[in-house]
Amino acid sequence: MPGLTRRHGQRTERLRATPASVGLALAGRAGARLAPALGVCVSRSTVLRLVDALPEPEAPAPRVVGVDEYATRKGRHYGTVLVDVEAHRPVDLLPDREGSSPAAWLADRPSVEVVCRDRAPFFAEGATAGAPQAVQVADRWHLWHNLSEATEQSVAQHRRCLRVLVPTVPAPAPAPAPEPEAVPAADSHGSPRPRGHRFADRTRDRHAAVHAPLTAGHRRRSVQRQLGMTYRTVKQLADAAMPEELFTGQWQNRPSVLDDYKPYLDDRWSEGCTNAWKLWEENVPLGYKGSYQRVRAYLHDKRTSPQPVTARPPTPRTVAGWILRRPDTFTEPEQLQLKGVWTHCPEIDALTRHVRSFATMLTARQGKRLPDWLDAVRQDDLPSLHTLAAGIGRDRDAVIAGLTQPWSSGAVEGHVNRIKMLKRQMYGRAGFSLPRKRLLLAS
Repeated sequence: MPGLTRRHGQRTERLRATPASVGLALAGRAGARLAPALGVCVSRSTVLRLVDALPEPEAPAPRVVGVDEYATRKGRHYGTVLVDVEAHRPVDLLPDREGSSPAAWLADRPSVEVVCRDRAPFFAEGATAGAPQAVQVADRWHLWHNLSEATEQSVAQHRRCLRVLVPTVPAPAPAPAPEPEAVPAADSHGSPRPRGHRFADRTRDRHAAVHAPLTAGHRRRSVQRQLGMTYRTVKQLADAAMPEELFTGQWQNRPSVLDDYKPYLDDRWSEGCTNAWKLWEENVPLGYKGSYQRVRAYLHDKRTSPQPVTARPPTPRTVAGWILRRPDTFTEPEQLQLKGVWTHCPEIDALTRHVRSFATMLTARQGKRLPDWLDAVRQDDLPSLHTLAAGIGRDRDAVIAGLTQPWSSGAVEGHVNRIKMLKRQMYGRAGFSLPRKRLLLAS
């Protein structure tokens, strides 16, 4: 009976559709756990078999296609997802990201007029080979992301220019010095107390405990038995006329292998680098032969010792954020600091002009200004921006189209994120056919 049963079928069409819909939403194990609540007792294998038996969706040929990659195993294996940008629906999933795969798919669909993609070379080659009649559009988000990375690298190359900024927070006035009589300059023995008070007091107590019976006429062996000390300890305490003679080790000002490198550590500390491991790695090429623990102990003393509160210069990432942000969102201190950077570093001033000019092109859809922008970038000494300009120059037509036309890869990125959810929901154990069915049929 059409619409109710099928030949040699064990379930009605409605009963087949229920676990199949559950399988599209939850895959095998989770679908089998939910199915009994709907009155259907099936195994996970049956759920997957019913999903696999569903017919392929028949979608109309798209006019605007978005292409991007997805990872089945990050860093090792990637595939290609194709999305109808106008309908915001995925139209196909390919098992690899070679340029020949999207080229063959596009060649079978001559109705494609626009291809939205990022600046990956294999997608550019595939779109050119498979749809030469289509206009390729580079995604604006990827363009701005590439520009932000080049901006931060350029600012990092002029890190020293950031030190000249005037601190926005004035340092507090130094506290008044205490009265001379309020600070004990010496203890009862007439010598200054060292840093380790607990160690110093214990040493003085043991020194007094040994010298008291010796003064009374007892022998050292007798003192050793009375106090429960070794003879060597008693001899060491008895030979010392004053307990301060026993303050060795950390109380002595011994020369350290780190002494010659402390100025460099202090400079890097003032720049804001407080990672002991990184500073130890920077000192090794300079000739430092000591251990990492010695560098860490020195930085620990700097952290725990009281230091005057001063405003640190902004990091390259912070300055790059100022350059990339809208000027009307700045606070007054940020405006003053950025102007100080421009005054002392002409390269960052030129970088800011180029970034804001590109932002105007991107937001106002003025892609025809791109050739002039590339020529202006090449005239300044900004190596990171030159690298970006060279890459844009090789893909100029697609970038101009991306800065002019309204199409973008936003819908494609959303479905890439959905593929990640489907992949994790199946614990990475499914093949290619099941994720493809779930993506195409459950959209």
